[in-house]
Amino acid sequence: MQETRIIISGGGTGGHIFPAVSIANAIKNIEPDAKILFVGAEGRMEMTRVPTAGYEIKGLPVRGLIRPLWSPKNFGVMMDFFKSKRIVKDIIRDFKPQAAVGVGGYASSPTLNAAYSLGIPCLIQEQNSYAGVTNKSLGKKAEKICVAYEGMERFFPKDRIVLTGNPVRQGLLNPEMSKEECAASFGMTTEKPIVLIIGGSLGARTVNESVLNNLQSIAASGVQFIWQTGNYYKKHIEEQLKIKRKPDNLFVTDFISHMEQAYNAADLVISRAGASSISELCLLGKPSILVPSPNVAEDHQTHNAMALVNRQAALYVKDAEAREKLIPLALETVTNQQLLNTLGTNAKQMAFTDSAEVIAEMVLKIARRNK
Repeated sequence: MQETRIIISGGGTGGHIFPAVSIANAIKNIEPDAKILFVGAEGRMEMTRVPTAGYEIKGLPVRGLIRPLWSPKNFGVMMDFFKSKRIVKDIIRDFKPQAAVGVGGYASSPTLNAAYSLGIPCLIQEQNSYAGVTNKSLGKKAEKICVAYEGMERFFPKDRIVLTGNPVRQGLLNPEMSKEECAASFGMTTEKPIVLIIGGSLGARTVNESVLNNLQSIAASGVQFIWQTGNYYKKHIEEQLKIKRKPDNLFVTDFISHMEQAYNAADLVISRAGASSISELCLLGKPSILVPSPNVAEDHQTHNAMALVNRQAALYVKDAEAREKLIPLALETVTNQQLLNTLGTNAKQMAFTDSAEVIAEMVLKIARRNK
């Protein structure tokens, strides 16, 4: 029998890569002999993270549009898009997939447009509560559109939408260590509250500056902090902490490789409002303060955050106000057990527990029909 072959495309940030890898893993769990090829953007994070997860990836010279859209630099961006589409057509002809999956990110657009033009059925996974331009365009061509929020028919054909939630990193749900052991791995104790600060896989300048501006409050608080700075800001923060003196109750790292341990240790999480981060917080029932990034298309992180805030499943601080308000709010919240319980319980009620498996079954059904 002909083997199942599937292309998965997207990336740019961990928020696109983790769901993509989770879908691939779920496909392999259901059908171990399935062949999966990733297509990403040259120079972006997926080109290293996907091979680390055990999958082959091809890179395209595709880039994002430059704001404002009338910038003459976008002529070069469009030339790269058409070049990428030609390259990915050759990849598709060579690999012969029966289905193509797009998870968002620069490479999704040329890949799924090329697949559609060659008669390959497509599925897209829209992670945010506000669809971006690329996915809105691809949604007209996709057989299925897997979404994480209700009300997405304002962006996509209603009859193709399936509410699946967002796939998250495997291993988060079943940490092999107790809360005490997880806290100890960061040099901390569960006898004092723990706040986890994550700015996404690339870091977040405003969140980092909020910490640097409030080091004295942190030092005097009796609350413990785990702070993931992101590699981009690592050197600057190391220099600042030498000048300002790092508090003993502050654990600093540029990247947390065992995020399940950090989540398990934390009583409260400060995070950007990327779709994957929110899905993880809901799945784990973690109380959170969300600081949506203002530097994203269509301000979709604010839409993501408000979906939780409106159901009392998270607190929210505007990026512009975070430097003054974020750490004081965190110190106030993490000592309010009743509020933590309310936020955590309501977040858990918004979770989808088997998103990757549901999407994988859908992809395989499409692929089998196309063999």
